[in-house]
Amino acid sequence: MQVIERPTAIARIDAALGVHPAVALVGPRQCGKTTLSRMFAANRAKVTFFDLEREVDRRRLESPEQTLSALRGLVVIDEIQRDPRLFEVLRVLLDRPVSDAKYLLLGSASPDLLKNTSETLAGRVGVVDLAGFDLSEAHGADWRKLWERGGFPRSFLAKDPAASALWRENFIRTFLERDVPQLGIGIPAESLRRFWTMVAHYHGQVWNAAEFARALGAAEGTARRYLDILQGAYMVRALTPWQENIRKRQVKSPKIYVRDSGLLHALLELDSFHAIAGHPKLGASFEGFVIEQLLGQLDTRSGSFWATHGGAELDLLVHRSGRRYGFECKYSDAPRTTRAMHIAVETLGLEHLWVVYPGSESYRLTERISVVPAGRLPEHVLSR
Repeated sequence: MQVIERPTAIARIDAALGVHPAVALVGPRQCGKTTLSRMFAANRAKVTFFDLEREVDRRRLESPEQTLSALRGLVVIDEIQRDPRLFEVLRVLLDRPVSDAKYLLLGSASPDLLKNTSETLAGRVGVVDLAGFDLSEAHGADWRKLWERGGFPRSFLAKDPAASALWRENFIRTFLERDVPQLGIGIPAESLRRFWTMVAHYHGQVWNAAEFARALGAAEGTARRYLDILQGAYMVRALTPWQENIRKRQVKSPKIYVRDSGLLHALLELDSFHAIAGHPKLGASFEGFVIEQLLGQLDTRSGSFWATHGGAELDLLVHRSGRRYGFECKYSDAPRTTRAMHIAVETLGLEHLWVVYPGSESYRLTERISVVPAGRLPEHVLSR
């Protein structure tokens, strides 16, 4: 299979290891964590790998403190969530006053992994989130392919659209039937798939727990738990609302998105770009794709949306260096300014508002509003 370089992700790991003795690289299964770790380790003089899905490596770590304390250089532990004992051992090792070892911890998102990282290793480990390929890695010319297939390497690099669609369907089934139970979550696969499919149909809309609960025939708490599970596994994003100090009533519930556009299309049973183009969720799919690209490459956790009950809204608000920037996603041939855009710019005090569309030309609408092509986001926006 073709290998795509991921220099931005490698730079983030390198920067984090410059600050912390250990870095946790977390993200969904099959997003390329293992391949990326080997790319990162390629130029290191001494590297030791452990893959806890391999029986031989689990045996090597039966006495973890003895084994790990003797190692030098870069130590990579893949699927670390499979052995929770290691977090306590690492806490001891990372507290040594002098150490010649750095640790790269790889794990699929799970309650145990996130809990142990934030509690047991607090202040000792940096966290780098990894998703699938992004626009800078897939190159702008392939942006529609990336949107259609999503960023999971095996889906994006599949030999044809049919092979990509088959991989994504198998991924969904494996995630529900194998990965979720391995995380210690006892929910029937069919129930969680039904909920996930509902999220796909509500993609880009405001979360309503009561509505989901009625459709599931369950309590609101159950619907919220299902949402938390899919969020924790990096499958769903709940984009938080921004609250501005104004007199207008503002939306206070999050908007929900299936994070990977390829999985969204699989859940909606859209197996070709022609099918996507004719579906009512076309615009919402494009919006979710652009938002994920922006949040991933801007490397920010401050993203939110803004909306009032009077109709004013902004798809994405980002804070950088004390300034506010806005993004609107428009699946149209030639976007123009709207009243909602002007309201957002003035009410939120935006430094600039970018309108992202599927065309090929960039142009300015006003001094603070510009239109940019989706395929050229790294060039026009993300480099600022």
